[in-house]
Amino acid sequence: MKAKKILVMGVSGCGKSTVGQAIARALSLPFFDGDDYHPPANVSKMRQGIPLDDEDRADWLATLNRLYLEHDAAVIACSALKPEYRERLRRNNEQLVVVYLKGDFDTIWSRHQKRANHYFNGEAMLRSQFEALTEPSESEALHIPIDGSLDAVVERALSAIKETNA
Repeated sequence: MKAKKILVMGVSGCGKSTVGQAIARALSLPFFDGDDYHPPANVSKMRQGIPLDDEDRADWLATLNRLYLEHDAAVIACSALKPEYRERLRRNNEQLVVVYLKGDFDTIWSRHQKRANHYFNGEAMLRSQFEALTEPSESEALHIPIDGSLDAVVERALSAIKETNA
């Protein structure tokens, strides 16, 4: 398989980081967790249960886009909730493969409740992400349901990614 630039997207708690790391390992690509690149002000807002707005995300998305441009291949986990966010990540990076981890509120909220010491805080924050989410079309992204085991989700994603190379 040739080198890839892959975005693993979805609301908080859908498994972006875990699935993204597994995809990167399987494809021998570097992995970057978008959460690690939030500026301190964004993290502070989220810790207080305050959802980020478009302005909060602008520099963060520019930073993630630079990561893609600085690497021949990479997997990045990022919520990328809106089409304009995904477009920012695609700038000068048109071959980006988007993997959308799709799940319902109840499934993802139950996962959130099991997390310890994560700065993303509370049911209202998760609801705000679902409200902000504009699902990508099936022509824009590979839709991967998150039901089932982690191994099954990763295998579905890897299979779909491999088909984009055909």
